[in-house]
Amino acid sequence: MGDVHIGGRNNVLITGRPDGPVMMLANGFGCDQNMWRLVRPALAERFRLVLFDHVGSGQAERSAWRPERYASLDGYTDDILRICAELELRQVVFVGHSVGAMMGVLAANREPERFRQLILIGPSPRYIDEAGYRGGFSASDIDELLESLESNYLGWSAAMAPVIMGNPERPELGQELTNSFCRTDPQAARVFARTTFSSDNRSDLARVTVPTLILQCSTDVIAPAEVGQYVHAQIPGSVLITLPATGHCPQLSAPAATAEAITLFAAGQGP
Repeated sequence: MGDVHIGGRNNVLITGRPDGPVMMLANGFGCDQNMWRLVRPALAERFRLVLFDHVGSGQAERSAWRPERYASLDGYTDDILRICAELELRQVVFVGHSVGAMMGVLAANREPERFRQLILIGPSPRYIDEAGYRGGFSASDIDELLESLESNYLGWSAAMAPVIMGNPERPELGQELTNSFCRTDPQAARVFARTTFSSDNRSDLARVTVPTLILQCSTDVIAPAEVGQYVHAQIPGSVLITLPATGHCPQLSAPAATAEAITLFAAGQGP
């Protein structure tokens, strides 16, 4: 179960069971692969894990970042598919958190033969409310969020990370997310935030053809329950599970329940 550090553009790490099914873990905005550390031991017992950092975050190659490439989720999707191709990965169980979930949707739509399952944690195809759709934020909310982030990224991180994390009785979790945000290159974070919070991937959901699990937290200010229900309704044959967890990062706040739900679905034992 030794780690194999591939490194490179996306700081790829392979760990876990060498002969196990392949599981790729994709982070959300402002995070790196360290966000999976509490679920990693349980998953590593069953799966061959492929972890990576998005360009602009963690230990990915900073020189690879280009604002025009990462002005849409397609740039991040290209990276995911390139990793799969370089490592010759097939039958991948893709676990994506937050905006990483939508990257998984796009990747599976482009190369469905490469993926066995999608597991989407706190996904949101559209953050901005529209008539007949609740994303959780008004257009002015998002404009204000992006203006604050662009003018003072570190201050925004310190203020917003605890809100995103939830679980105020466990302030160490909010501090961890703050630290993760602050390790992200500010210029890359500004572009990534605009890409994330301005995206609209609702039309991509109905095109998903691989078995999909949606993991929703009971209370999540970033991806409200209505969003999880919308994703479930739009992806044919998908399964929706509400975790006994609050906040937007159950892999940190409720790692045992999160790892169990992932494992059971990937093993074909879920609901």
